[in-house]
Amino acid sequence: MHGLTGFQRDLLYCIAGLDRPSGQSIREELEAQTDREITHGRLYPNLDTLVNKGLADKGEIDRRTNYYAISEDGVDALVEYHEWGSTRLP
Repeated sequence: MHGLTGFQRDLLYCIAGLDRPSGQSIREELEAQTDREITHGRLYPNLDTLVNKGLADKGEIDRRTNYYAISEDGVDALVEYHEWGSTRLP
């Protein structure tokens, strides 16, 4: 998790909180949470990074739409990151 950007960590948290979200639904959720527009050119390369690092899985809903799911390694990374952050709080 420490090797990810903040945006990639946000994506991973979002994927973990949604049931097999599409890229579009991930984008909509993050835009609602951050009040910022997320472009296609920023979203999909970062999702691909999470998949390539083994933190998320990617599957096909139909010929035009993919879904994303957090992998077991992704869950482990989120838990470890949360625990690390919790030890830093007073």
